[in-house]
Amino acid sequence: MLRTFKKQSLFMGAAMTAGMMLGATEAKANNFGNIAENIVLSIQDVPGLLTGLAYLFGILIGVLGIMKIKDHVENPAQTPLKDGAIRLAAGGALFALPIVFEAMRTTVENAGGAAAVSAATLETVNFAVG
Repeated sequence: MLRTFKKQSLFMGAAMTAGMMLGATEAKANNFGNIAENIVLSIQDVPGLLTGLAYLFGILIGVLGIMKIKDHVENPAQTPLKDGAIRLAAGGALFALPIVFEAMRTTVENAGGAAAVSAATLETVNFAVG
C-alpha cells in the first residue's frame, strides 16, 4: 500500500512539473532574440565587477610590493629591490586600469556623436618666404 502511494505521488509530481514546464515554454520560447536579450542583461554588471577586482588586486599587489621593499631594507642580500618595484608598478597599473577603461569607453561612445573624435585635417598650407 505504501509503495503504491509513493508511485502515485511520484507520477503526479512528474506530471505537474511537466505541465508547469510546458506552460513556461509556451509563455516565453527560447529563441535567438530572448537569448541575446538575456546575454545583454547579464553582461551589464561585468564592468563594475572588473573595476572592483582591479582596485582590490591593485591595492593587494601594492601592499605586497611595500612589504618586499621592507624585506629588501632589512636584508638587501636576500631580497632584490626589483621584486618590490615590480609589484608596486603592477599594483599601480591595476589600480589605474578602471580609469583607462572609462576613458576608452567614453572615447568610443563619443566617436559617433556630435563631439566626435577625429584626426586632425590639413586645410591650407601657407609659406612665408623672404
